[in-house]
Amino acid sequence: MPDKFYVTTPIYYVNDVPHIGHAYTTIAADTLARYHRLFGHAVFFLTGTDEHGQKVEKAALDRSLSPKAHADGMVDNFKRLWKKLDITNDAFIRTTDSEHVAVVQELLQQLYDKGQIERRTYNGWYCTPDERFWTEKEIVEGKCPDCGRPVEQISEDNYFFLMSRYQSQLIAHIEKDPGYIRPESRRNEVLGFLKTQALGDLCITRPKSRLAWGIEIPFDRQFVTYVWFDALVNYLSATRYLSPPAEGASDPSARQRFWWPADHHLVGKDILTTHSVYWTAMLMALGLPLPRNIFAHGWWTREGRKMSKSLGNVIDPNEVVDAYGADAFRYFVLREVTFGLDGDYSHEAFVTRFNTELANDLGNLLSRVLTMVRNYFSGAFPAPSSEQQSDRELRDIAAGLPRMIAGHLSALAFSRYLQDLWTLVSRANRYVEENAPWTLAKNKEMDRLGSVLYHLGECLRLIGLFIAPVMPATAQTIWDSLGIEKKFADVHFTAEAAWGGLQPGTTVRSGVQLFPRIEKPGGSQGSSRANADKQKKGKVNMEKTETAAQIPPAAAGMDLIGIDEFAKVDLRVGKITAAERVEKSDKLVRLQVDIGTETRQVVAGIGKSYGPEDLMGKTVVIVANLKPAKLMGVESQGMLLAASSGDALAVATFEREMKPGAKVK
Repeated sequence: MPDKFYVTTPIYYVNDVPHIGHAYTTIAADTLARYHRLFGHAVFFLTGTDEHGQKVEKAALDRSLSPKAHADGMVDNFKRLWKKLDITNDAFIRTTDSEHVAVVQELLQQLYDKGQIERRTYNGWYCTPDERFWTEKEIVEGKCPDCGRPVEQISEDNYFFLMSRYQSQLIAHIEKDPGYIRPESRRNEVLGFLKTQALGDLCITRPKSRLAWGIEIPFDRQFVTYVWFDALVNYLSATRYLSPPAEGASDPSARQRFWWPADHHLVGKDILTTHSVYWTAMLMALGLPLPRNIFAHGWWTREGRKMSKSLGNVIDPNEVVDAYGADAFRYFVLREVTFGLDGDYSHEAFVTRFNTELANDLGNLLSRVLTMVRNYFSGAFPAPSSEQQSDRELRDIAAGLPRMIAGHLSALAFSRYLQDLWTLVSRANRYVEENAPWTLAKNKEMDRLGSVLYHLGECLRLIGLFIAPVMPATAQTIWDSLGIEKKFADVHFTAEAAWGGLQPGTTVRSGVQLFPRIEKPGGSQGSSRANADKQKKGKVNMEKTETAAQIPPAAAGMDLIGIDEFAKVDLRVGKITAAERVEKSDKLVRLQVDIGTETRQVVAGIGKSYGPEDLMGKTVVIVANLKPAKLMGVESQGMLLAASSGDALAVATFEREMKPGAKVK
């Protein structure tokens, strides 16, 4: 693995707001950057914005702004989203940066001086939205073959990069290096194009009379650069003035030599040709090393349909993150789809993964372990005792993960990485059931109980380490909750990945619930904000209807009680100290509940939604003055408050710590 790692996203066009595709690429790049930083590598993670061209000029004109003012506002949208998504880019390049402009002009002059650029008169069909020329054979019924919008015929002088000279060289390099373009399907696509069609020369300018918003050509001031030549050069220009200074590489040329070539250009499949053909040929003409990899991922659809504003089905990453958190969104987009293939986003799929894998598998595992350590060992992890088979199985899975993670991230197989990591999460949950710590505690087998809880704590420590590149906030929360006094910025992956890093005696802390379950709405809406708006509108309409009809509350079938009757109900804060299933029942759970003055036995019908281990240490609400009753022969000395919605059931609890016995008012 190299001592330096350089990864890029495309620079995003500023004619619109960021969407899920922009977020997807950037999250993938951030995951790679974070992973390499954990090994102490010098990392340069670059993203930014593409700010020249006709689409930007037109968008600015529509808003009665200058192109630069328009770009400034759109750039802020990207920067705010990257902050919200916990993106750790080392630099943010803008093609309006004066340093970038200077590099573009320098390289254009070099190619012109080498005879790689020449002026010609061009006749052809032009698509303004795509800023691209098409031949007569390529257009479809007078429309652009890419976007389907009308094209116009243009005849004008322009400058061309003689890209056709590099067709054979491009084929040879792509065939020699199978990893240059990935995934393999995209590599075959590019090779098929290069082997079956004559590669033309690339028009790289626009006359100022038609487009003023661009970088001026140094050898002919009547022209500006075509957007792709300007945009693609950013990967190189950034190494000169935005890259982190390296030892012995302080001046721009030395910094470029240190950082270039990039390890990964991450792009969407729609711009694969511009990177694999245009950019590669430009670098060949300049005599510069080629990037090590160009990886083209797929597109996101929405419940099987292409996203578009007209359909109203565009996913706004801001809304998802505001509703469910950055880490959940980061996890979903990398876990749901094989990187390289198209993916489909649905709210139902998001909720399913959130509830099943994050809330149930990971969140509950952490909660159970912390609760049992507090209840059985006063909050301090005990030392492990003699090892048993289930302990070895857990440790062996953890020991094999670093090598597997390295292989998957090297191949940009993010979904496989998370899938394999979840084998440890799942095995840890099975380990809890197999060893039944609550039974060990009941039988006073404290040595074995201590060993089980230590193994679970160590397993969680490693899960935090392994998940940190994708879910950094979650990883830190896990470590903080375990009582680990370290930040991920200060640790080395190799040292921390060894089993046994959790020191016996480490005291756990009260932590927040990692991923509170999402209650599924009746429909399949796209965001909680949409649900909230819908519910709010429904409430307003209901209130208006009831007011207009002047319906008294009792007429709606409500059995009202007075305050005096309500005051007779004694609601108390209780803390569950023990829990076990009632024999021959899949629904009833026998609880021992501390209500301050005494411990009550309460039988609750919540067994289909909660296991005994989920309830240990939970603070709940108890009806303390209910007459005792027997359920399946077991006496219940109170009632546990819970709410149900369809098949979902949730125990009533508190958002902050409350003492057992406190009266609920």
